[in-house]
Amino acid sequence: MTLPQNFFNRPTLIVAKELLGKYIVRKIGKKEMALMITEVEAYDGLKDKASHASRGKTERNQVMFGEAGYFYVYFTYGMHWMLNVVTGLKNYPAAVLVRGTKEILGPARLTKFLKIDKKLNGKKAEPKTGLWFEDRGVKISDKQISRTPRVGVVYAGLIWSKKKYRFLLK
Repeated sequence: MTLPQNFFNRPTLIVAKELLGKYIVRKIGKKEMALMITEVEAYDGLKDKASHASRGKTERNQVMFGEAGYFYVYFTYGMHWMLNVVTGLKNYPAAVLVRGTKEILGPARLTKFLKIDKKLNGKKAEPKTGLWFEDRGVKISDKQISRTPRVGVVYAGLIWSKKKYRFLLK
């Protein structure tokens, strides 16, 4: 079942945790791939110093201020695309970064494998865009989930870099 927009229109930390065990599905031409999500990170609001939204709305991050269930895809380190899905209420900038799947570890490897780039930025997570999320019935218990600080956000300062906003399957 394709995850509906209202799945994403909830608090970011809840969406992040509940994306574990869901599938990211990519269709290019007649080829369809589905990978189970095993690692994500949450970026939650203007106060979150690790978030692109912490300095306010810009051309780059404006998608984060939009409706839940849309992709925020950005370029980093001059070489990698990162895939996020917007969460929560409109005008509250929050998103979840998809960091890894059962088969592919690392957000840059994942976007490269799934051929994700800026063309998907601002697109809705639904089959007609060629990229969406599905619930295929995998049940994940709290005991199967680890929470750790996010990766590579030392710049956010001591408080925000230590927040346990990274969720992964043990």
